[in-house]
Amino acid sequence: MPEPLISNVSDTARWMAAYRAAESARPDALFNDPLADRLAGDRGRAIAAAAPRLTRNGWWWVTRTKLIDDLVGESVRNGSDRVLNLASGFDTRPYRLDLPAATEWIEADLPGIINEKQRLLADETPRCRLSRVAVDLADAPSRNEFLADTADAAQNTLVITEGLLLYLSGQQVRALAQDLHRAGISEWITDVIAPAIVRRMMRQMPSLDKAPMTFEPTDGVAFFEQQGWTVGAICSILKQAGQWKRLPRVLRPLGYLPDPNPRKLAHAPWSGVVRFKR
Repeated sequence: MPEPLISNVSDTARWMAAYRAAESARPDALFNDPLADRLAGDRGRAIAAAAPRLTRNGWWWVTRTKLIDDLVGESVRNGSDRVLNLASGFDTRPYRLDLPAATEWIEADLPGIINEKQRLLADETPRCRLSRVAVDLADAPSRNEFLADTADAAQNTLVITEGLLLYLSGQQVRALAQDLHRAGISEWITDVIAPAIVRRMMRQMPSLDKAPMTFEPTDGVAFFEQQGWTVGAICSILKQAGQWKRLPRVLRPLGYLPDPNPRKLAHAPWSGVVRFKR
């Protein structure tokens, strides 16, 4: 029996890298990631090629990447001097964003992907102070030990959880939100995805059963507000993809529809990138 394209959550990092590589090759690229193709490898490219037709060009993930790029840049310009990238996967922002050299960037992920990334990028030089920590972020004691070591309240710390929350339970996300708040994190950038989209992705891509998407908050950003976070910025992925001309033709009319209430997402096919403030 052939090995599934996605055998674990870490394989989704290769998938995302394949989309970043494809976007970087475009003449009108929204960003340039020269390391993405190396990180994606054959498996990442194969996963991307097997994606559902309406997402095969990666428009959703490319838009998410660019939105987070812009919000990170804005936060750093406004004083964030430490970035914790939780479940960093094969993200390459420390190598490609225009960051002050003094910025402290800490990546956290499972040991396997941390070690593989270290090997693949051993000959590359980041633009800021970069370190990597192997930690299971789904394990509360390990997570809190990591935050105690890295989230110094004297620093203006920004946390990124790009593509992480989807793979946690609601209870785990609630605990993470509370832990970040108690740790004194200043800002938190994450993607928020409505149940309708999560369930559609699971139906359309059977290989995701090895990396099931389980977090689907019907109350959207209100879920995080209940844990003490305040919304600083909300960016609709669909709307922005339309403005950046990344939507497939059949989806373009949807870009003109009004956005649903991001606090009431029971049946709305909405997704966005949100920056929360403590």
